Amino acid sequence: MFGRAPGTAAGYLLTLSRPRFWLYLAGPVLVGVAHGASVPAELFAPPAVALFAYFLVPANVYLYGVNDAFDADVDAENPKKTGENAREARFRGGRTVTAVIAACGLAGVALAGWLAATGGANAAAWVVAFLVLGYAYSAPPFRLKTVPPLDSVSNGLYVLPGAAAYVALAGGHPPTLALVGAWLWAMAMHTFSAVPDVEPDRRAGIRTTATVLGPRGALAYCAACWLAAAGAFALLDVRAGLVLLVYPLLAAGVAATDVDVSRAYWWFPAINAAVGTALTLGGLWGVVRG
Repeated sequence: MFGRAPGTAAGYLLTLSRPRFWLYLAGPVLVGVAHGASVPAELFAPPAVALFAYFLVPANVYLYGVNDAFDADVDAENPKKTGENAREARFRGGRTVTAVIAACGLAGVALAGWLAATGGANAAAWVVAFLVLGYAYSAPPFRLKTVPPLDSVSNGLYVLPGAAAYVALAGGHPPTLALVGAWLWAMAMHTFSAVPDVEPDRRAGIRTTATVLGPRGALAYCAACWLAAAGAFALLDVRAGLVLLVYPLLAAGVAATDVDVSRAYWWFPAINAAVGTALTLGGLWGVVRG
């Protein structure tokens, strides 16, 4: 189990990067590429490949590494990282681990610099925004994760890789409704993931949107955000809005049944992958049709 960190630094870093959640950052890049490209050849343009490569693994090491480093003490109460059934590793520190996390952050800076130098200044700005929000979410003096509702709002950072990919290929920024809908989706995803941590967070003195609202209130908040996200996407494309309706329906289902939120939480990588695939295929169909 992942509660005890793997013996090698490489194995530990792999676990720290949350492989199950890699597509939470790389998936939006695929969606952005599919909808930003105008011809099939652009799907494999250097900016698209570079953004996908960075946000698949290095960005995850950076994001979760910073998070775990500043949560090392409070994670003693986190059921996801302690006990026999823990699926994530607690931060163990060390020069090598710290250096790799820093290097992954610097790789993002280098990526932004390369994009800016090759005519993608707007795409670079989205990458920089990701790096800044990713740090501010976990690290002092900001530590947005302990300032509700900013803990939820700041998790729109998961949308930024997709925005960067779209801009890199299309030249202009994504539609405002798409950004709003995706941001609301990410806000709800964050709060839903925090529901299993309500009691441990309260014992550790951590305030989050979920601890303020309580489990049932947090589920209602998630359902409302997801419903608004579906509405925003529906104004762009009714089909996309219908696909997004799966989320508020799931939140309502969890609230109305005895399904443990901590169990439902682990369904979402597969659900998100399916929804992301549908959105990506929709974009690819437009590229193929010309």
